[in-house]
Amino acid sequence: MKSQLAVQMYTVRDHTKTAADLAQTLEKIRDIGYPAVQLSAVGAMGGENPEVSPEQARRMLDDNGLQCIATHRSWDELAGKTQQEIDFHRTLGCDFTAIGSLPSSYQKDGAEGYRRFVHDAGPVIERLKAAGIRFGYHNHAFEFERVENGEGDARTLFDILIEEGGPDFNLELDLYWIAHAGVNPERIVERCRGRVPVIHVKDKEVAGKDSVMAPAGEGNLDWEHLLPACDAAGVEWYAVEQDTCRRDPFDCLRSSFEFLSRTAADRPGE
Repeated sequence: MKSQLAVQMYTVRDHTKTAADLAQTLEKIRDIGYPAVQLSAVGAMGGENPEVSPEQARRMLDDNGLQCIATHRSWDELAGKTQQEIDFHRTLGCDFTAIGSLPSSYQKDGAEGYRRFVHDAGPVIERLKAAGIRFGYHNHAFEFERVENGEGDARTLFDILIEEGGPDFNLELDLYWIAHAGVNPERIVERCRGRVPVIHVKDKEVAGKDSVMAPAGEGNLDWEHLLPACDAAGVEWYAVEQDTCRRDPFDCLRSSFEFLSRTAADRPGE
């Protein structure tokens, strides 16, 4: 499983604001043992005049033996500047991009907004697919709000994405947020079989009277059953993403890496 572990760079966003910071951070990720990253919230690559271009980022990755396996990109950019985004991902050697949340213009319309997004995303997904790039949607908890369908049956907003998105509408499932919504993440993973190339991994720990994000293995998510379910669903990459860390984020990344590597090694067939 070590060869399938990646760092979601949002975890270390405070350490990627300059080119020097980014270079040092990639070295630390390499030294922990991760073979790949997901580029998201990298300050040195943001803004109208980024300090680090896609070409420079690719060189930094190559210098550290790291692969870019996914990105998070703006829906406005993906929809309005699709060819530019295709070129960006080809430069990075990356074949998967996702949006980090449903745009507010769709969220405000509830279930109909979700259906409208699925419809509007279709042509963009087709263009990306033709260029060899897959598209995905990253969930939080709010997508699991239950809504009436007019027939007395309450479904969740996320059900719309699963059931109406189609096979090319991938789901970059965040297991923590699914559990936080009160839903069994294993069941969601099973329902999304074949559409989950990248999974986001962090744990859910109880600290006093609060539940907090934690490195994998330091909380209460049921990894013994979750990881085999992910394997069966066709997950290619397990991207460790810890939105907030209560200690040094690199130490958290190391803890997750060691736990996931150890847990996978203990499983039959590994």
